[in-house]
Amino acid sequence: MTLNDKDFKIDVTSEIGNLRALLIHSPDSGLGKVVPSKAQDWLFEDIVHLDTLRKKEYDYYVKLLLYFLDPDKIKGKLKQLGKDRSFYKPDNKNFHASTKVIELQTLLSDILEETDIRKKLVASVCAIEGCNYRLQLKLIDTPPIELAKIFISGSLNDDEMIFAPIPNLIFSRDLGIAVNNHILLNKPAKKARFRESLLVRYIFFNHPLFVKFRDNILEIPETVQHFLRPGEDTDTKTTLEGGDVMMVSPQHLIIGCSERTSTSGADEAIKLLFENDMVKKVTVVKIPHKRDYMHIDTVFTQVKRDMWVVLHSLAVADKPVKEEGPANWFADKKLKEKPEIVQFRQGKRPKTFDNIEHLLSDISKKDFGSEGDTKFIYSGNNTFPYDAREQWTDSCNLLALKEGVVLGYDRNDKTVEAFKQNGFTIIKVDELLQKFENNELDPQSLTDTLILMPSAELSRARGGFHCMSMPLWREAVV
Repeated sequence: MTLNDKDFKIDVTSEIGNLRALLIHSPDSGLGKVVPSKAQDWLFEDIVHLDTLRKKEYDYYVKLLLYFLDPDKIKGKLKQLGKDRSFYKPDNKNFHASTKVIELQTLLSDILEETDIRKKLVASVCAIEGCNYRLQLKLIDTPPIELAKIFISGSLNDDEMIFAPIPNLIFSRDLGIAVNNHILLNKPAKKARFRESLLVRYIFFNHPLFVKFRDNILEIPETVQHFLRPGEDTDTKTTLEGGDVMMVSPQHLIIGCSERTSTSGADEAIKLLFENDMVKKVTVVKIPHKRDYMHIDTVFTQVKRDMWVVLHSLAVADKPVKEEGPANWFADKKLKEKPEIVQFRQGKRPKTFDNIEHLLSDISKKDFGSEGDTKFIYSGNNTFPYDAREQWTDSCNLLALKEGVVLGYDRNDKTVEAFKQNGFTIIKVDELLQKFENNELDPQSLTDTLILMPSAELSRARGGFHCMSMPLWREAVV
């Protein structure tokens, strides 16, 4: 079954506009095959209990997304779905197959129906994974639905693994980012994510859903003669991951330089964006290269046009020292532990910001026209040691379904207190879904609400709902 929708479009101009379509990947069997000895190599912080993660956590996420984005698929089905998981499985005939809550595995299965694409993609995957020729021929002859599962899980069947799983595929944000009506594809920092990047490139360039946008898909190039660079130093490689990219307003993009995105990657992205006249300004935010942060969306995300959730200890760092030119702004090793912020504007001199809060206030006022002071909700309510503890479990990594309606983990108690103090309604997702089902509430009527999602297993993977979403279409903020 080919997923298609003539009304679908790519159009993202903010982090908070009403969400209309996004790309996700539901937890697959590969997550249940991560072993402690390889967890860090595969970029997973811990091993998870797969059934709990699926049934008691991620399934709630899918239900909630469908109620907001594609209610015809879910309305009146809550009791039934509690007993039957086939609704969530992309390889099952009862799968929801939404063209608003789009499952990556379905798109992969669709393109593998084409013999030519299947042969090319099998050859590419086998080259990355070092497969022998006979296995390559076997994979070419594998039915598309099964082949998609193999590519993602790394397993031929329940008993035979042929290469590593790609458990980070649930963090679909990192695969790319919609910038207005373009897609900027990622360039991952770690080898463990190379297969993800390859699969997503094939999907965006070959799936009928994106055929109208093929000319609007941009790939980050390597620097000239990159193959002559010495060693494997991450700082010198050209890398960019979606967790470090935020489309904050129609003409303004933020790029983070972090553990996973290099200054070279930011440079190449800026060139692409300006050459294609996609935005007028790009702000580069360099944060410490620490596992504590990893991407900028683990440090701050937007809640409303005049409100952000942030880690206070990192948001108020000292002013950076100015250097010349995009590639050299962040060269001073002495400033390694302090955020540095430079805004590049077409035809104008670069501009610096003292700290993250000053940048976010500037965005709220200049990009959104907000009056008065910008409000900040702090991780752990800015109380030691809960600020760092709760940031580690993604208190700052929230997904806005619409302005002021955000999803977060239920474990970050002090951050929840901070939301309450700022006038937000707090509700658990199971209670909210029941109210939707009973027609006691309408998803579109919600305002200033923090929806708490179960998180015992999901939080072990070190990523929140901002990480687990790749918005493809948001309504404009007016």
